[in-house]
Amino acid sequence: MKAVILAGGLGTRMREETEFRPKPMVEVGGKPVLWHIMKIYASQGVTEFVILTGYKGEMIKKYFHDYSILNRDFTVHIGDQPEVEYYGSHEEDGWKVTVVETGELSLTGERILRARSHIGDQPFFLTYGDGLANVDLAKLLEIHSKTEAVLTISTSRPQSRFGVVSMSDDGRVERFAEKPQGQELVNIGYMVANESIFNYLKQGGSLEEEPLASLVRDKLLSAHHHRGFWQPMDTVRELKLLTELWGKGAAPWTQII
Repeated sequence: MKAVILAGGLGTRMREETEFRPKPMVEVGGKPVLWHIMKIYASQGVTEFVILTGYKGEMIKKYFHDYSILNRDFTVHIGDQPEVEYYGSHEEDGWKVTVVETGELSLTGERILRARSHIGDQPFFLTYGDGLANVDLAKLLEIHSKTEAVLTISTSRPQSRFGVVSMSDDGRVERFAEKPQGQELVNIGYMVANESIFNYLKQGGSLEEEPLASLVRDKLLSAHHHRGFWQPMDTVRELKLLTELWGKGAAPWTQII
């Protein structure tokens, strides 16, 4: 199966980092968060990727075009027909990466539609290029197959950004919880879709609004509840958190449960 990664957004909530590079190229521990996402898939046997670019997509193109040169020793035979001879190997040998320009201002649904010829007619994984989670892809696929859904999402309960207070009518604090886990389930972006998803997408439209509502109405949307690690990278504070976790040598998104 292929993993399709939405990597074209503007990343406006991380303007400090995204003014000069696309959000998926923001680095966690010296590697783009996009690389970390691809490693999550590769660790579970998925090594064929379709990356949908937009804002500053040329940086993503260059990163993969020059990947071997940047990560291996080599000799260049200079001449009319230059030849490059590489030495050694790296863990990403065997990956197949297709980079597709889908428009700087396109919404997510349109991006997927524009890449249809590269995605093909088989079921495919789908995710965003800015969140890390140790989702078990086999369990996700199992639910997708069992429910015969067109799209299966992964859900989790996000941690609150603030301390939560319970208080009495007279103003006394009865309970305080520092950034507790919330109760609502949210889509964390690790999804699997059938070819029929293209019937729900429109030029100029997003995936998250009308298509999901229509799938719910048609009873063709299912969900896998992920109880492990998940952390979006929407702010510089969250980037720092992920960087700290990676620096400790035990990044939880590398440990599939």
